[in-house]
Amino acid sequence: MEAAAEVRLGMGEEGAGGLAGKYLTFSLGNEDYGLGILKVREIIGVMEITAVPHTPNYIKGVINLRGRVIPVLDLRLKFAMPPEEYDERTCIIVVEVQGRNGAVQVGMVVDSVSEVLNISADEIEPPPSLGASRDTSNILGMAKVKGEVKILLDIEQVVGEGVLNRFDEQ
Repeated sequence: MEAAAEVRLGMGEEGAGGLAGKYLTFSLGNEDYGLGILKVREIIGVMEITAVPHTPNYIKGVINLRGRVIPVLDLRLKFAMPPEEYDERTCIIVVEVQGRNGAVQVGMVVDSVSEVLNISADEIEPPPSLGASRDTSNILGMAKVKGEVKILLDIEQVVGEGVLNRFDEQ
């Protein structure tokens, strides 16, 4: 989580220069999002997800990915969007984030994956101020690409301590 704080601090001093790079873009509803490509391990189709009791509603459960048990969360539910039926475009993006005991892989269900974009610093603005009641800690910045806005996510913040504490490898 310290790396995310450093990125945010850098944003105020030198703008979004530290955020330039390649982003995997995906859609949830009518919104487009991006996450740093270096955090992405793979993209897979939706597979059987085993429910885990006593978890928040956005945690769909776990999958067995080549012998590894990986928690899966539904980003629509995490972002308080209405649930949708999974279809042929729905997929799971497997990312690697830092847990207490090292790297942890987590799957995220998204509506569809779009493309990998190389986003330059001049295309990225800081997240908007939405007032004291709105938390934007999971947003690195807003990218303006090809006339559209992509919300760049801080995947460490999106996954959050709650998921990592439950599923961090011992």
